[in-house]
Amino acid sequence: RHHHLLAFFCWHLATIQSPFSLYTVSSFQPYTMRKALKIEFGPITEDNVEQLRKVNTACFPIQYQETFYKDVVAQQNEGLSKFAYWNGLVIGAVCTRVEDLPDNAPNQRLYVMTCAVLAAYRGRGAGSQLIQSVLDYYEKEKDGEFNNVVEICLHVQISNNDAIKFYTGRFGFEQGPMVENYYRRIDPPHCYLLYKKLK
Repeated sequence: RHHHLLAFFCWHLATIQSPFSLYTVSSFQPYTMRKALKIEFGPITEDNVEQLRKVNTACFPIQYQETFYKDVVAQQNEGLSKFAYWNGLVIGAVCTRVEDLPDNAPNQRLYVMTCAVLAAYRGRGAGSQLIQSVLDYYEKEKDGEFNNVVEICLHVQISNNDAIKFYTGRFGFEQGPMVENYYRRIDPPHCYLLYKKLK
């Protein structure tokens, strides 16, 4: 599973109590917005993937397996997975994948595996810009590459109220059913599926 631990705006979801799936973990902090940072995006490649590992280690309570990093690099798709740079420094990242909707082929969904922002840069719009960039990419490709994509989703730990508020309040996600014992070695182990219909 990945971490989204659906999440992960390593914002905290900074106490990280927060996750977003495979875990998506999102790391967010409460909505105390300081001056927004002007973020630039860049691809995640074999040459810089160790930066992603460092961001995830700093932001999440779980360790991602090597297959997670190999899969992200293999995507070769900056629209789905990317770094956030500020003044030339990596301060966060989002990793998303396209997957089939269970029992609803050929429809697909965008799944936010992780979204994280380093603690020193949280509360300044970096996480919002990362998620919005994925949504913007969907809008650009919805009649092409994403013709079968009908929703975007992630898993969030039930105690991660800041992440739930972030996705539902800022981006219009809906809170779905609780999934029991979704996470391992994290308390509480349960999560909610957050989703947003795109078509």
